[in-house]
Amino acid sequence: MTLTPHAQPLSAPDAAHFLRRTAFGATEAQIRALVGQDARAVAKAALNFDQTLAPHNPFDPANGATPGATLQLNRAAWLYELLYGPHPLREKLALTWSNHFVVGTDKVRNYPSLRDYLALLRRHAATTDFTAFTGEVARTAAMLRYLDNDQNRKGRPNENFSRELLELFTTGIGHYTEQDVTEGARALSGWTFTGGRGNKNFLEEPKVAFLPRQHDAGRKTYLGQSGMFGADEVIGLATRHPATATFIARKLHRAFVSDAPDERAVAGSAETFTRTGGNVRAVLEELLSSAAFYAAHQSIIRGPVEFIVAAVRCAGQPRLSEKAVLNLAATAARMGQTLLEPDTVEGWKGGRGWVNDSVLLTRMQVAASLTTGKDAPAWPAPSALALLGTERAPALPAGLSESQRTYLMLVSPEFQLA
Repeated sequence: MTLTPHAQPLSAPDAAHFLRRTAFGATEAQIRALVGQDARAVAKAALNFDQTLAPHNPFDPANGATPGATLQLNRAAWLYELLYGPHPLREKLALTWSNHFVVGTDKVRNYPSLRDYLALLRRHAATTDFTAFTGEVARTAAMLRYLDNDQNRKGRPNENFSRELLELFTTGIGHYTEQDVTEGARALSGWTFTGGRGNKNFLEEPKVAFLPRQHDAGRKTYLGQSGMFGADEVIGLATRHPATATFIARKLHRAFVSDAPDERAVAGSAETFTRTGGNVRAVLEELLSSAAFYAAHQSIIRGPVEFIVAAVRCAGQPRLSEKAVLNLAATAARMGQTLLEPDTVEGWKGGRGWVNDSVLLTRMQVAASLTTGKDAPAWPAPSALALLGTERAPALPAGLSESQRTYLMLVSPEFQLA
C-alpha cells in the first residue's frame, strides 16, 4: 500500500505548508508561485537540487586558530548555508541525516573530517541508494573516530559501530541479537585512518585506509546469513533487512509529516523504500506529494535551528552581520541544538523536547533581535501567509508598528510549528 497522492492543485495554504516543511519557510511571493501547481511536480522540482552552495559565505573554518574557534566557524558556516543557500531542502535533509548518522564535535574535532562528513550528507541528501550511503558514512574519518571503529581489529574487536549500525542506523531495536553485534564487529574490522588526530592536528587531512592484516576474514553468521563477510556484506544485510524500511520511513515522516507519525502512512513509505531498493528520493517524492503530508498541518514542533532559519527565510533572507550569525548559532546551542553535536549518539529527540519555559523565553529574545531590537535588520514585514501559513490575518492590537506585528507572529504558537 503506497501513499495516496494529493489530488488537487495546490492552494495558497498548501503551498505555504509545503515550503514550511521543505524550505523552512518562504516569502509570500515564493508561496504564490506554487499556487495551482501539481503536488507531484512541485515535490519533484524541490528534490532536483545540486551541490551548489551559497556564494560569499564569510565563514571559513580553515582559518580557525584553535580547535574551538574552528568548530564555531564550522557551525556558523553551516547556519549561513541554511539561511542563504539556494537549496533549503538539501540542507533540511542534511540536518535530518546528521541526526541519524550522528557524529559529535565533543569527540570529532578535526575540521577536514567534519567537512567531508557534511559534504557526504549533502551529496546523499535524497539518496537513490541507502546502502551505498550507509557504506560511505561508515568509512568517513568522522564516523570511524566517533564510534571507535578505527580501533576495531582482528582479535581485539570494538563493537560500538556494529551495535549502532543496527540499533540506530538500520533495523532499530528488536530485530537483531547480541551475536549479530559481535559478528558484525568482526566483519567491520580493519578500517582506520591516519592523520588528523589530537588537538594540534585539527586542520590536518585524515586518510582513511583498510588494513587487511587487522581484518577478521573468517566466516560469520549475521542476521541469519552466513559467509566470509566484510564491511560491505554486513552493511548490505543491515540496510536491506525488512525492518530497516520501516525504521527509515518513520524517520522521514517525523522530519516532514508529524512528530507522531501515522503508522499506516509510515508503512506505505516503507513499502516504497523496499520496492525501490532503498531509494530515498523516490520515497520523498511520493511522501511530499501525498494526501497524508498535506493533511498534517502544524504537527511538527520546530527545533531551534529551524525556528531561526524560518524567521529569516520568511522575511526574504535579510542580510545579517557575521556577528549576528555567530550569535544565532550559539543561541541555537543554548536552546538545545548545537549543529554537528546532537545530545547523544541517538540524536536530538525533537518534538516536545524542543520547548520549555527557558527555551520559549530565548525564542522570544531571538524574535525581538530580528524585529524590534536596535540592531534588527531592515526587512519588509512578512505576511500572515508567510509566517503562519494562513491567508487570514491574526487579530492583533491596533496601533502596532509592522515590526511589532511581525514580532508577535514570530512568538505565536502557530510559528513554533511547521
